[in-house]
Amino acid sequence: MSDRFPIFGSPAYIPCGNCPAGQMHSQHVTYFTWLGDQLITVPDFPAWVCDVCGRREYDPRALNQLSLILAPNAGKSTRKHSLPRRANPKRKGSRSTPAG
Repeated sequence: MSDRFPIFGSPAYIPCGNCPAGQMHSQHVTYFTWLGDQLITVPDFPAWVCDVCGRREYDPRALNQLSLILAPNAGKSTRKHSLPRRANPKRKGSRSTPAG
């Protein structure tokens, strides 16, 4: 995506980069993407669509927001938490010393 797109939803249009006659207008479409082996669909996604050839270019701001939502580590802490290891007396090879 480039910075050539006006703010989505504005009445402006831009020339299509794919065909010589088309104009791209802001519309809401269904966005499809793969996340691993799962198909993700997002209805009412903002895009710029050519009125002649149908080329779609998705709104860069909306794509950035969606990538944050779909990021594999979204919502997880960025710090690693380590718990102290405790000895397991039932583990093979461990010995307990008698108190006394």
